[in-house]
Amino acid sequence: MVHKKPNLPTKICEACGRPFAWRKKWARDWDQVKFCSDRCRQKR
Repeated sequence: MVHKKPNLPTKICEACGRPFAWRKKWARDWDQVKFCSDRCRQKR
């Protein structure tokens, strides 16, 4: 099976320091996204 989207943009989570990839639900707000998950957003 070949992955269809190998070159998605990534960022580093400000809470946990792990890299995370672009998601379609973040398409409009990608510049404001700082955390990889709700858990990290609450942890800050």
